Amino acid sequence: MNTSGGKWIGNILGKLLVFIIVVITVYPVFWLLMSSLKAPGEFSTSPMYTLPESFHIQNYIDAWKDGNMGVYFRNSIIATFPSLLFIILFGAAAAFAIEKMRWKISRGMLLVFLVGIMVPVPIVLLPLFTIFFNVGLLNNLLGLILVYVAFGLPLTIFLFTSYFKAVPNELIESAVMDGASIYRIFISIAMPMIMNAVVTVTLVQFFFVWNDLIFAMTFISDSELRTIQTGLMSFSGEYGQRQWGPTFAAISMAVLPTLILYLFLNKTVMKGMTSGAVKG
Repeated sequence: MNTSGGKWIGNILGKLLVFIIVVITVYPVFWLLMSSLKAPGEFSTSPMYTLPESFHIQNYIDAWKDGNMGVYFRNSIIATFPSLLFIILFGAAAAFAIEKMRWKISRGMLLVFLVGIMVPVPIVLLPLFTIFFNVGLLNNLLGLILVYVAFGLPLTIFLFTSYFKAVPNELIESAVMDGASIYRIFISIAMPMIMNAVVTVTLVQFFFVWNDLIFAMTFISDSELRTIQTGLMSFSGEYGQRQWGPTFAAISMAVLPTLILYLFLNKTVMKGMTSGAVKG
């Protein structure tokens, strides 16, 4: 076999491998969306892999109204977006101070935050539960926000520190010589230069907070304060029976925000990850 024939076969095998990976990745989401549109009778009369006979939109209406998904969405939004704001704001400020400002224990502080990445979540649940019980933060979305910020900061600071290394020190020194304050340099010069990284980190933290189950299950028991992930568990009946149509519709609604965000921010995320890999 000549060289061109070997390259042709390698090219075909590569494309086949990519096609298989795409099918394995996309098909579960496609199957979920199609199942959410099936009528109740189709789940017992047709195989699970078949397409719906018609679009049964009533599943989404039942999930939103009877399944309380509107309340779960509201609670998830209240817990997620303030958490992301604080994680990005505090994380960027801490990373800028560690990487661009000179003070004695800056490297030591970075190590402290890196240790936070390695703390397993199950270990802190009982101490946090005890603290929240004593200060009245159980069944309170503010408690969830505090936990998400505390667990999101170590990784955010670590990533932002590597991105701030790419910001030239000469640029900051010139701004200082022109009389700019440290806050002006941080907001007007440093932050715009790592905006791709901000989008990337925001999306990563959004996945963590939006899909969290363990913290929400531990600290929230009030049905009116449940987030989406814990709310999905209420779609199971007393003896484990389910209405599969509204259940699949609820899961689809929980997944859609993540998919939409990733589709819109895909290119920016790739730029942020690439720049971090090269310059970090």
